[in-house]
Amino acid sequence: MAIPGTALTLNGNTGNSGGGCSAGSCGTKPAQVASLAADIQKKVQDHPCYSEEAHHHFARMHVAVAPACNIQCNYCNRKYDCSNESRPGVVSEVLNPAQAIKKTLAVAAAIPQMSVLGIAGPGDALANPARTFEVFSELQKRAPDIKLCLSTNGLMLPQYVEQIAAANVDHVTITINCIDPDVGAQIYPWIFWNHRRIMGREAAEILIAQQQKGLEMLVARGILVKVNSVMIPGINDEHLKEVSRVVRAKGAFLHNVMPLISEAEHGTHFGLTGQRGPTSEELQALQDDCAGEMNMMRHCRQCRADAVGMLGEDRGSDFTMDKVELMEIDAQFEQAAMQRRVALREAINAELEAKRDAHHAQVITLQRPAKTLGRPVRMAVASSGGGLINQHFGHAKEFLIYEASSEGVRFLGHRKAAQYCGGEADCGEAENTLARTIAVLADCEVVLCSRIGFEPWGKLESAGIMPNGEHALEPIEEAAAAVWQAMLNAGKLSVAPFEDQKRA
Repeated sequence: MAIPGTALTLNGNTGNSGGGCSAGSCGTKPAQVASLAADIQKKVQDHPCYSEEAHHHFARMHVAVAPACNIQCNYCNRKYDCSNESRPGVVSEVLNPAQAIKKTLAVAAAIPQMSVLGIAGPGDALANPARTFEVFSELQKRAPDIKLCLSTNGLMLPQYVEQIAAANVDHVTITINCIDPDVGAQIYPWIFWNHRRIMGREAAEILIAQQQKGLEMLVARGILVKVNSVMIPGINDEHLKEVSRVVRAKGAFLHNVMPLISEAEHGTHFGLTGQRGPTSEELQALQDDCAGEMNMMRHCRQCRADAVGMLGEDRGSDFTMDKVELMEIDAQFEQAAMQRRVALREAINAELEAKRDAHHAQVITLQRPAKTLGRPVRMAVASSGGGLINQHFGHAKEFLIYEASSEGVRFLGHRKAAQYCGGEADCGEAENTLARTIAVLADCEVVLCSRIGFEPWGKLESAGIMPNGEHALEPIEEAAAAVWQAMLNAGKLSVAPFEDQKRA
């Protein structure tokens, strides 16, 4: 289905006016995946971090085998044995390599959608090289269908690029927050380099040089690189535009600009000194400014270092080591599990390919009007995965944020929210929880969900947000386009959105 007056499908945009994305600005979308070289397409199509489409269908797992870190970041506080926080650097169990291998095989058998195994901490993967590469080496033999990923601060990256390539690690994430040492000195108090601790600007200078050299070496070997950057208002927010330009020029495949997590209870330096994180509007504006020929990742959940499952969910408590140790895993078990994964992966990718072909066949090419019809509308979506509107409003712990316009439908990001409907024990808090959720969605005009109760419906309407449960189990982008079109036909898009009306 295409929106009248455009030459585009719902899975991709042809222009950047009126709120649409330029090619590459909204993550690796279906149309872009299809246009990649065959070898790169194979690496991307079922990787939930590298493909916006894949994150609805495929799961990932992180194993926490890397406790040591060789730098200190002012936004980081590594916590062990913590099950109630969802952010990088936090784990419930630090594993040895043998435990990590057994846990990976157990999870990959229980969750056949799992396509990726990553090592992302809780420290730095390359500050723990023996542990990291032991896991990769064994899994390369015993579960060769699973993609291997590594996340690093980049300090030791040049030293290990050859070993990364030899381990068949096709995806590496480097956290690059700056390319200016004066900016870096405000983010990194110290690094541990050549057996000594180095402070301040000198530390940042060394780190930046190593990151850039490592990036160039990885790209030269055909390894896909995702660059993560933490947006810190007043410190590197404007500077990240230059970071994005430089890493794009050096061949990075994807840029992920993430918001600073700065709540004081996490115990980070920035949290304890009052450094604020960005607003949703500030984050989106910076992501839009950074968007260019390189893809921007907007679906990141800033996962724990022991995350398990689909992006946006964490099934780690289902696979604690005490449970995994009780499982019997032999060669026959591993082979049968791999066959199930491969078959499911092929079926999912075939279905997605068929959908892309169907959308392509439905492209309606019309003369674009001189003036864009209707303004963009921001919509919040309750989804439990699969790219569908398939979650009750009261059960949602996060909402996916989309923008529909005459240019198409684009994904903007996600917003965390407290679960409104949590049973009788939570009834006393329900009203406060609902108020917080409405505040989180204050810039949205529509909420799409599978179902919604009478009370939240009324509260959302009173706040100027239109609840909509008419598109349950429909694909998100098709439903968002249909709702936008209905609003246009009803004459609701020729006026300013509700917040502007209130100000007036």
